[in-house]
Amino acid sequence: MYEWILWFHVLSFISWFSAVFYMPRLLVYHAEHIENKDYIKVLKIQEMKLMKVIGFPAMWATLISGSGLVYFVGFSGGWLHVKITFVLILIAYFVSLDKYRKDFAVDKCQKSGKFFRMYNEVPTVLMMVIVAMVVFKPF
Repeated sequence: MYEWILWFHVLSFISWFSAVFYMPRLLVYHAEHIENKDYIKVLKIQEMKLMKVIGFPAMWATLISGSGLVYFVGFSGGWLHVKITFVLILIAYFVSLDKYRKDFAVDKCQKSGKFFRMYNEVPTVLMMVIVAMVVFKPF
């Protein structure tokens, strides 16, 4: 059973990260083309669907399957504590992306494309730490 949960967890994680990586890119386009109303209408639909159809379901699938894995391996080892801490930071980051999306949806976001280009680097660092903890289990 463990291997099936792990398989599902990895698939969920990959799906979640597709949204985590793509949403800031859509927000860059949104910020940089704010005057093009027709294009913005399309972006608003893409942003909403990415979060509601892919992002949040994949996040929940990742968290639920991850909890199942913890059930099998136990909550021991410093590596797991570090991983979970970084996952919590990732969740906060992901929720912040949805806040920016909602602000753009009502034409209230004032952040620049440059801001979102920089903000897009955050999940890369988080992913590197999360995966390193799982692969290397350093403590």
